[in-house]
Amino acid sequence: QLQLVESGGGLVQPGGSLRLSCAVSGFTLDYKAVGWFRQAPGKEREGVSCIISSDSSPYYPDSIKGRFAMSRDAANNTVYLQLNRLKPEDTAVYYCAVDSRYGVGCSPLVYDYWGQGTQVTVSS
Repeated sequence: QLQLVESGGGLVQPGGSLRLSCAVSGFTLDYKAVGWFRQAPGKEREGVSCIISSDSSPYYPDSIKGRFAMSRDAANNTVYLQLNRLKPEDTAVYYCAVDSRYGVGCSPLVYDYWGQGTQVTVSS
């Protein structure tokens, strides 16, 4: 049974940093893609960063580029998301997910295994 467990969320002031972790069990990191997503109240879930196994460079949307950094530790089956220079609009539940089938991009529609999410709140 594949399980993904996120941790590291919390309350942080604008301009602050957090490091999110996602422990993957029941599955090796030899999948098509792994990604971080977020969903704010009343908004659709969006891709924050994804690593497609065929291309080791993480993808970031323009709104994220330069502030967040995704990495993975294959030995420990863990992926990380470093959040820097946080803004109030980054407030959301952050999820990690695995795409076991396609490896085509960072749309949440193609990811089939999800963690339970971790809340990130950016507020003064």
